[in-house]
Amino acid sequence: MQISNVNNDTPVDYKALTCHECRNGVGLGFEISMAFQPIVDTESRSIFAYEALVRGANNQPASWVFQHVNKQNLYRFDQTCRIKAIKLAAELNLDKFLCINFMPNAVYQPSLCIKATLSAAQTYNFPTDKLIFEFTEQEQLLDQKHILNIVEHYQQLGFSIAIDDFGAGYSGLALLADVECDLVKLDMALIRNIDTDPRRQAIVESAVSLCKQLNTKLMAEGIETQAELQTLQKLGIKLFQGFYLAKPEFECLPKVVRFS
Repeated sequence: MQISNVNNDTPVDYKALTCHECRNGVGLGFEISMAFQPIVDTESRSIFAYEALVRGANNQPASWVFQHVNKQNLYRFDQTCRIKAIKLAAELNLDKFLCINFMPNAVYQPSLCIKATLSAAQTYNFPTDKLIFEFTEQEQLLDQKHILNIVEHYQQLGFSIAIDDFGAGYSGLALLADVECDLVKLDMALIRNIDTDPRRQAIVESAVSLCKQLNTKLMAEGIETQAELQTLQKLGIKLFQGFYLAKPEFECLPKVVRFS
């Protein structure tokens, strides 16, 4: 498949890229690394997973990184992020689930694009059943059938699938109806000040009931206050992520500051 350059529409043949090039970010034009942030199970007072969050090689923020991403290097960027996340997680002896963000629009063929990921997991001895691939609802999916094919293929390989930023993107409930995911992450826009907002409480309460019926785990991201956490716990949520619990840390696994 050929994808056009965002600037000059010069076709780029991504099939010609090798796993070695993806693994080493050849042609990416900039270097990346990862920060890690825990996802906390407050009921068991344990860490459920760590999310790998892209950073520049010198800890530049994600906003800096994405200034350098375009159609020309999107595929290489997506692949390099996966490999870097797995490599660092293995070096840090991460024994929980690892959440990796991926870009469905960068995956031209699921069976081919996953090869570098599987190779990295084998090389660094990271178990594939501990990988959760999450895609954001804020990325406009150009082909709904394509994302369903990706999800189906990844799940056949033993990966878990998460919908990130749920409630703030393009597809909403239609996406949840079509994609049989393992985890739904409520967007922080629904979480902010929920302790004083009955409308947000009603929406989240409905999401809790819906995910329970779909046998899908539900977590809330962007927790910043004790009041937000306690309100969400009363609504039935057990999994949380946010600065109140633990901030991301560059190239290391941060400890949880508090569980309640």
